[in-house]
This record gives sequence, C-alpha cells and structure tokens, in this order.
Amino acid sequence: MSVGFIGAGQLALALARGFTAAGVLAAHKITASSPDTDLPTVSGLRKMGVNFTVSNKDTVKNSDVLFLAVKPPIIPFILEEVGPDIEARHIVVSCAAGVTISSIEKKLSTFCPTPKVIRCMTNTPVIVREGATVYATGTHADVEDGKLLEQLMASVGFCTEVEEDLIDAVTGLSGSGPAYAFTALDALADGGVKMGLPRRLALRLGAQALLGAAKMLLESEQHPGQLKDNVCSPGGATIHALHFLESGGFRSLLINAVEASCIRTRELQHLADQEKISPAAIKKTLLDKVKLESPSVSLAPASRVSLFNNKHPSSKKN
Repeated sequence: MSVGFIGAGQLALALARGFTAAGVLAAHKITASSPDTDLPTVSGLRKMGVNFTVSNKDTVKNSDVLFLAVKPPIIPFILEEVGPDIEARHIVVSCAAGVTISSIEKKLSTFCPTPKVIRCMTNTPVIVREGATVYATGTHADVEDGKLLEQLMASVGFCTEVEEDLIDAVTGLSGSGPAYAFTALDALADGGVKMGLPRRLALRLGAQALLGAAKMLLESEQHPGQLKDNVCSPGGATIHALHFLESGGFRSLLINAVEASCIRTRELQHLADQEKISPAAIKKTLLDKVKLESPSVSLAPASRVSLFNNKHPSSKKN
C-alpha cells in the first residue's frame, strides 16, 4: 500500500511521521506534493525520506490512499486538476474541515463513475501517536475501505467511524482541541512563572498535569466532575482556584469555542461550494497551469452563512 498527500503542510508532516513511527508505512511508500518547496514542512518530509514532488498528478499516480490535506476552499480546484487521474483503486480521503462527501463525489464523478471517498477529521497529536480521528464513508466506499483507513489512523491514536453529520462538531471539539490545550498550558505556565517557577519547569508541570488528568479520565469510568471533586478538599486551595475559573466563565468559554469552530467549519463548506477564493491562496496551493485559469473562479467575497459514538453505525453498507 502507498499513501499520498496533496498538500505538504503540518497535517501531512504529522501523519507521515506518525505512520512511519508506528511502523505501518515505510517513508518511501509516502508521496507528498506542493508547489511551495520552501515550506519548513517540506524540508521535514524530505529529511524523513518521503517522496516529494511539485506535481499533484504524480502524487495521485503513486498512491493507493490519497489524502487531501489542503485548505477547504482549495478542494474544488484540486479535484478538477487531479480528477482525470483518479482510478477505481484510489481511496480519496478528505481531511478538509467542512467539505462534504457529496461535494467531492459530485466533482470526481465527472471523471470516475464510482469514486471511493472518505471524509476524515483528525488532529495534530497523530505526530506522537495520540491523535483523535473520526471518519465517514461515501456512497461508493466499501466497508473494507473504511477498515483500511481505520487501520492507518488507529496506528497513530484513537479512531472510530461516525455519521457524517457529526464531523463538524468533532472538528470543533477534538480537531481544534489541541490549540485549546496549548493555549491553556501557556496560560498555566505564565501563572507558574508569576508565582516564581522557572518557565521550563512550569511548562513541564502543566503539561504533565493535563496528561495525567486525561489518562485518569480515559482509564476510569468516573465522570470528570467526580474526578474534579476528588481534588478539591473543603476550604482548600483548589476549590478557591475553581471559583475564580467559574467567575471568569471558564466553562462557557470552552463551550463557545467548540461552537465557534463548528460554525466556521460550516462556513468553510459554503466557501468551497461557491468556489470563491483569493488569487494569493490559489497561487500558494495550485500548480502553474491551474493558477487563476479556471473560468469558474470568482474573486468576489463569499457571503457568510449563519448556522445556529458508536463505532460502525448500523446504517453503513455491509
């Protein structure tokens, strides 16, 4: 099996490192493409021994599983470019937030009558094999195709199948979640430094506290509220600290962050459907012969939209 990445950014690098570290793929079985050869991630991929090319078509030809690892508004243009090279053997995996299976199938069906499409949402901790991934299979993807992707993604963390209409919410929670955690850690370390700790030690202690708390939750059957209560002694330091968090709207801020990410994900799908994107974005992502040449490209600003786990769902094909 060979794997290709259209897009050679952070996600491609994280997955490539995760797959090779897990031993499920050798680096020479991975190909990544981007017209921007100066990206730091391109250097990282090359150092790993991953095949790098500026041609998306070459990536398609050298891959069985093809990850679309580009920004959502770029997806329609990528599909138009590589569509003629998609064959029945290919499993096309979209990692683009908000881009639906049906929109990809519609584009590809012009070139391939029964394209195998899987929509996937993962996150950057796949690089340390602690990722959180969900996926949904398309109309023409078989159960075996989903199992193959699950085997790949389970090698770099947790992976499960969900219905597609849940993936936007997953994007807001675990897809964006590492950024929430890093922001929290940065703030915790600042607190430690304020109270006299060296920054390096403060960062390590904060990270270890979150790591240990997450592991306790995953390995126990207790509600997080109960685990929190176990730390709080009557009149103690922790309950006083939690009072400050509650006064500042800590819970509401996290809930609102998940919601905001989810809503933006749906807006990105709207942008992709409209096929409207800036010339600069096209220049950075597509090859020369595709740049700005598509007559369908409109440069007018897209209108905004307002939009307010069981494994292997039974509705899937057998």
